[in-house]
Amino acid sequence: MKLTKATENDIPLIQELARRSWENAYAEILSNEQMEYMLGTMYSYDEILNHLQNPAYHYYLILDENEDSFEGFIGYEHGYEEGTTKLHRIYLVPESKGKGFGKEALKFLTQKVQEHGDRRIILNVNKYNSAQKFYESQGYRVYDEGVFDIGNNFVMDDYLMEFLIH
Repeated sequence: MKLTKATENDIPLIQELARRSWENAYAEILSNEQMEYMLGTMYSYDEILNHLQNPAYHYYLILDENEDSFEGFIGYEHGYEEGTTKLHRIYLVPESKGKGFGKEALKFLTQKVQEHGDRRIILNVNKYNSAQKFYESQGYRVYDEGVFDIGNNFVMDDYLMEFLIH
């Protein structure tokens, strides 16, 4: 596995990987209307470009070197809060789950966070998303929960999780 820094040229690939992942991860959690709304706003070309132009926000593509295929991506933002990096996005296509890519991506993230000098990683996970168990297996813990209005009469009902770097 190799993580490669994403560029503006990779935006269509990020959009495709997000859709493939979301259609699997959220099929039984979100309505099709909410999924389309969220993909259309959170993964619009302009939104991703805005992230890529922010020096604190980083996207990396997850490459399976054995298959020479992109299996997902990770997006995070240093300094989201004092001493804290926020993991905004980590998604894998369904057929790549269980192969260790998620674990390796989180290790990579921890290394990048340490290099930056932050001591905490936070993320939101849908309360009904099985990914919560994955994060817990990697040392993350729920510290709060929240319902967030994302517009168009939709909300995100999430657990807030954190990983403390010692």
